Amino acid sequence: MRHKKATVNRSFRVADQIQRDVAELIRDLKDPRIGMVTINSVEVSPDYAHAQVYFSVLVGDADETALALNEAAGFLRNGLFKRLSIHTVPTLHFHFDKTTERAADLSALIARANATRAKDD
Repeated sequence: MRHKKATVNRSFRVADQIQRDVAELIRDLKDPRIGMVTINSVEVSPDYAHAQVYFSVLVGDADETALALNEAAGFLRNGLFKRLSIHTVPTLHFHFDKTTERAADLSALIARANATRAKDD
């Protein structure tokens, strides 16, 4: 049982390291479609073959950024090869993370509901 727990912890550590390294490597990209990107999270498959990278965009178009990042995935993976000391460096798959957008929408809904309730009182 101990081995299973160690594997899970290692998976989290690898994902965390990939998140930090990819964030640094993205700064070096010269693609104008990539605006101000924040890497929110990374999920690594159990065999380390694939990593789902979730990002948000402060400046720029989310769809264009996702396209550009997925096109640059090979370059970024190559950069990870040089930084990570693991046997298999995962293939990167970039996805726009809508969590922050949803949070803002929910906050706006709550604010409107509270404003309406205040008028009723």
